[in-house]
Amino acid sequence: MAEKNQNQYQPPESNSYRRNDQESLHVMEDEEAKRKKRMKWTIGIIAFVIFQVVQALFFVLVIMKFKSPKFRVGDFAIQTMTVGTQASPSFDMSFVAPIRVKNTNWGPFKYDASTVYFSYGGVQVGQAIIPKSKANFKSTKKIDVDVTLSSANLPSSINSSLGNDLSSGIITLTSQGELQGKITVMFMFKKKKTSQMNCTMAINTTTKAVQSLSCK
Repeated sequence: MAEKNQNQYQPPESNSYRRNDQESLHVMEDEEAKRKKRMKWTIGIIAFVIFQVVQALFFVLVIMKFKSPKFRVGDFAIQTMTVGTQASPSFDMSFVAPIRVKNTNWGPFKYDASTVYFSYGGVQVGQAIIPKSKANFKSTKKIDVDVTLSSANLPSSINSSLGNDLSSGIITLTSQGELQGKITVMFMFKKKKTSQMNCTMAINTTTKAVQSLSCK
């Protein structure tokens, strides 16, 4: 009878072990699922932080790097030109000056009205008025201005140099100017900037054309 009773209680004992194994397996699977979920969250958070850092660096190093726009006069065609002789040196000319304001910033550059001065031998011989306007972000503002130059007001000390230049067939002129304005990024960040023009041009009196032009 004792043996029979022992045999009767063995199946429940086996079932209990099986249930415990299954429960342990479920617990392990749950823990593994939670571990994977935590890992995914951790990777997502790290990726998000890295993305934010890259964005911040790009914003600081690129977007917020304010640069002075380039202020230049482009190549132009002379419309009218008359010159004197070495003995009686003089010149008069007219042309349309293509003024360019190149803005490489990520915000518009709003500038005040200004003046470009054309000189010979350090003495002003003409000017061009630049009206108040703006150069949009990552673009070039084009301004065409009528210019008339004359040597009538040159002092006698400069006329001797002009006579030599007329004899050589090349007149060297300079154009200088300054633009003062403000760059605005994202409607919030503003920075005052000043752009300088300093160009030198060689005018061929024989062909009545610009032989060379360079700007700093």
